[in-house]
Amino acid sequence: MKSLEPLLNLQHLCVNEKANDSSVESTKKTESFTTPLSLDEVEVILGYEFKNKQLLEEAFTDASLGEDFSNERLEYVGDSVLNLLFTKDQYFEYPDLSPGVLTRLRAANVDSDKLARVAVKHGFHRFLRHKKPLLEDQIRQFSEEIRRYPLHSNGLVDVPKALADLVESIIGAVFIDSNSSIDIVWKVFKDLLEPIIRRETLRIHPVTQLYEMCQKKNLKVKFVDLWKESTTFDVFVDDQFVGRGSCRLKKEIAHNRAAKDALDNIVRILDKKDT
Repeated sequence: MKSLEPLLNLQHLCVNEKANDSSVESTKKTESFTTPLSLDEVEVILGYEFKNKQLLEEAFTDASLGEDFSNERLEYVGDSVLNLLFTKDQYFEYPDLSPGVLTRLRAANVDSDKLARVAVKHGFHRFLRHKKPLLEDQIRQFSEEIRRYPLHSNGLVDVPKALADLVESIIGAVFIDSNSSIDIVWKVFKDLLEPIIRRETLRIHPVTQLYEMCQKKNLKVKFVDLWKESTTFDVFVDDQFVGRGSCRLKKEIAHNRAAKDALDNIVRILDKKDT
């Protein structure tokens, strides 16, 4: 038995060396995967070269990374700038629209759903530095779901808010870097924000649309909240079941999907009531 000990020790040593080599190789792959992409490409996408590169780096640094700086302050600036840009543009484009409709039109163009699409369309999310383990899967799912809603989902899909925040941060960075020039920011982002939702493509939120339609027909709408039990909402019109929506992640989305399903089914209810 003693004569076998050197051989067994040698085999054990070889196994450990292979395990260590595998661990090193895995570490290298992880490091390679997490290495951030060069932000030079972002400037190409924007068609804008930053004078202060620190602003660009800040715009793509999520707070989850734990750095001394993040894009939260630039997001705050970008949110205000974007609202002002659309307010100014729509004021002159639609001189006949009331403030209420203009507000709805602006909101549809600056909300998380719309801005997250901009991030995905132009690949900005590829450059975001973060430590959010679920974000990549959320982006993948969002990218797939919005294919059914080319312009806007009106609350029917789960939106990775980090993407919308990123776009606002980039807008804020360009605004600060350009010496607070609204005109330069609009020149940079107008085409990137396309397709812009306009008066003829503005859609009513499904919940609002359902209530308005039923009110005109003197129909009673009732939502039954089953989200805690089965992540669903049921919709009844005049005590008749007309729709169901579900979403495991967010209650509000389940509610919206139920309204949309009810709208898709309610035509036959109205036909019966009219006959």
